[in-house]
Amino acid sequence: MAVSHSHIRTKKLQQANLQQRRLWWAEGKRWVNLRITTRALKTIQKKGLGAYAKSLGINLAKL
Repeated sequence: MAVSHSHIRTKKLQQANLQQRRLWWAEGKRWVNLRITTRALKTIQKKGLGAYAKSLGINLAKL
């Protein structure tokens, strides 16, 4: 919430930090182009792309 000099509060719409990334999918042995948030990138570094996609129900073979 942004507060001006006169203390009038305004709601600020925050958007996700989306990045266009080309990630290696080891199980499929190919590159996958994704538009993904930086938070999801950190999770992929921790779990791996295949496990993360499976937990979300995303079929990487269609991408």
